[in-house]
Order: sequence, then structure tokens, then C-alpha cells
Amino acid sequence: MRSLITLDDWTRADVEAVFDLADAYVGARGPTVEGSAILFFPPSSLRTRVTFERGAAMMGLQPIVFPDTTLDKPEALADVARYLSAWADIIVARHRDLSVVEGLAAAQALPVVNAMTDVNHPCEVLSDLYALRQRGDISSLRLLFVGEDGNIARAWQEAARVLQLDLTQCCPAGLAAPGATWTEDLRAAVRSADVILTDGPGAHAELLEPYRVTADVLDLAPPGVLLAPCPPFLRGREVSADAVEHRAFVGHAFKAPLLPVQQAVMAFCLGLGGGVSA
Repeated sequence: MRSLITLDDWTRADVEAVFDLADAYVGARGPTVEGSAILFFPPSSLRTRVTFERGAAMMGLQPIVFPDTTLDKPEALADVARYLSAWADIIVARHRDLSVVEGLAAAQALPVVNAMTDVNHPCEVLSDLYALRQRGDISSLRLLFVGEDGNIARAWQEAARVLQLDLTQCCPAGLAAPGATWTEDLRAAVRSADVILTDGPGAHAELLEPYRVTADVLDLAPPGVLLAPCPPFLRGREVSADAVEHRAFVGHAFKAPLLPVQQAVMAFCLGLGGGVSA
């Protein structure tokens, strides 16, 4: 039994196994299983919920969806997980509090997938890396994350540690994720970036205004640079409208791999890797 709570708990081999499973799902060769998946999502979830719910159904799992607030009650999370294990095969939980997701997984009753917390968002980053992998070797990419410390920044840090990625964070002093390779000079940083990643500014929007990625900033980057803002992005906030129109913008289809990657994560946690057909 495996869970995905943080990518720091995984190895490079684990990530590569998920990517191989995602390849299989893209090619309609992915493993299937009869059973059910319990999903906890807030009403605001859009892309993550659609891809987990649709992905579960496509691989043979009946998705049973609850509001994330269902978990906000005095009952011990271990008891919740143990009762659910009689009727379900896997839990996918999006909840602001990482300790809630950890509490479900700690029972070791059934696999648990972290579909986002305030601390990290591992599946989102796995999807982006898979999308980049479809374009070439990710190990040689110079990744630049523009934004403050937050769940996306920390998830990229987790991935960088596991896969030994070249990742730099660009933001004002004091706003970088713990342990990040950091710079506050945006215009210098983009000159050596292959992929520019962004996230919303959170509580420090005013301080991050000078770090808005614009078409002029993108023009400083090497030819072929990619701009991959994490949705939901707002034009005029972390990226300008002309940046989204720039040739560097990866496009909305860049997020299409969310579906096969979410399926692959569930399959891996369920131990279905051996079910990939040639």
C-alpha cells in the first residue's frame, strides 16, 4: 500500500513509475480495477476534481464525492479511514490542512492521495513535469519559479529534491520557500530560464507587483522559453495579459495531462503498475 502525501516520501523510481503509467493511460493501455474511490473536495475545486473524478470512473473506480468539510469533525481520522476501507479502495483528499490528509494516511487502512493542501500540491506538479517530459528531457531544464512561498512553491521544491531538478525561486527577500535556491532579480533570472512557473501572490500582492511576468520579461529569456502559470491565474496579477498572448505561454492544453497523471497516481498507490499492457 502506498500513499502520496508529499513527494519527499517518494523516490525517483516512484515518479518514473507514475510517468510510465501515465503513458499507458494516454495510450489507452492503463490498468483498470473494480472498486470505489472516496473523494473529498471543496466547492471551489475545478480542474483537480474533474480529472480525479473522471479519471477514477474511466479506470473502473466508482467516484463517491464529499465536501472537504466532511472531515472537519471530532471523529478520529484513523477511524474514518478504517470504516471507509470496508467499502472503498482509495481516498483522494483536498483539504487545506495537511495534517488531516496525513491523519487519514497514518491509519494504513487504504491508500490516500493528497489532492492539495495549504502546504503542498504534489499531483499538480507531477502533471506539469509529465507535460514537460512529453516535450523532452526534464533533467536538463532550468526551472524558474516566480512567486512567494506557498503550496505550489513547496511542491516544486519537493519535486526538485526527488528528481534533482535545476530550480530557482524568484521573489522579494524573505518570501522564498525554505531551502530554495533564490534570487530577487527577475530580469537577470529569466535570461537563463527554460521554463517560467508562477503562482498567485497570496498575502503579498503589493510586494510581488514588480515580479509580474510580462511579454517584455519573456523577451529577455532564451529562445523557446515556456511560461506555465499555475491556474487559476489572473491577467494583470502574476502574469500580464500580453504574457498569456506571448508565444512562450504553454497554452491551456498543457494541463490536459492532469487526467492521465491523476489516474497514474491512483493506480500506483493501488499497486496496479503490473497491469500495464504492452
